[in-house]
Amino acid sequence: MSLLLVLDLVGTFVFAISGATAGVARRLDLFGILVLSFVAGNVGGIIRDILIGSVPPAAISDWRYLAVSLLAGLITFYWYSAVARLRSPVLVFDAAGLALFAVSGAQKALAFGLNPVMAALLGMLTGVGGGMMRDILVAEIPTVLRADLYAIAALAGAAVVVIGNVLQLPPTATTIIGALLCFGLRLMAIHRGWHLPIAKWPERSSSQKHGPDDETM
Repeated sequence: MSLLLVLDLVGTFVFAISGATAGVARRLDLFGILVLSFVAGNVGGIIRDILIGSVPPAAISDWRYLAVSLLAGLITFYWYSAVARLRSPVLVFDAAGLALFAVSGAQKALAFGLNPVMAALLGMLTGVGGGMMRDILVAEIPTVLRADLYAIAALAGAAVVVIGNVLQLPPTATTIIGALLCFGLRLMAIHRGWHLPIAKWPERSSSQKHGPDDETM
């Protein structure tokens, strides 16, 4: 198997576990958990393939993507106690999937002739797509819109791959470095609370806080 296919399948597996783990936490049945597994593991890749013209997308034309997704869902469903021993398992597997999809997305975009800037952006989109759809299906605000250095971590990992391609460095080495950078940034952001600036909600003055009903006669 090529490096790109290996990255895609491993990324699919770990993202699918994050989807299945979220499903177990919401007490979904087996079917619901398998649906979340497939969605989390494959939506990012499907979006990427459609945008670069690689149709039909690999996730629906290659049986291995479905098999890997279902395997991850079944493992999580029947052996959730083992998965749950990790601290914040959804976040850990989500960070791993984010890293693998960011670099594989950038690699595939470069292989299809996209310019470096767009290849990096597409790598980021590949990384965040599955997690966004997973969160939407469980009625949560997508992690990418509220989490500490989520999309930025994916963009950093994809950028390493793109820069390595421009400098004609060994693709395997730059892919590993990019994935480790993305994964490390995401975990550090989780544990240290690193985040981008958040808009401040204007505070009401003391006169605005109390309406007519609050006044004593």
